[in-house]
Amino acid sequence: MTDQPTPTTATRNPLIAIMFPSVLIAHFLLNLLTPAHELPLRAEQVMTMTFDFLTLAGLFAFRRAMPAPLFWIALVAGLGLFALRLSDDGWWTGHLVYSLPQR
Repeated sequence: MTDQPTPTTATRNPLIAIMFPSVLIAHFLLNLLTPAHELPLRAEQVMTMTFDFLTLAGLFAFRRAMPAPLFWIALVAGLGLFALRLSDDGWWTGHLVYSLPQR
């Protein structure tokens, strides 16, 4: 018998290791560059914050399977998603800017 290591999820499918940082970076850029036009319901606010947190946790789970610069950029983007929520309007929307369009 040979002792061959069991492949982990990250080594079997490296696409997942690229997906977590890509989603975090894209979500951060979307929230940073586009203004929010309405306040979401409380359930949606909690759901997006949970999604951001779980994606950030998944980033750490696949840290060894992704390039180091990509990990650090995604980590800053993930923390930036929570930093955007430090303002009053940002707490609800997660966006940097909140504005109501003219009617």
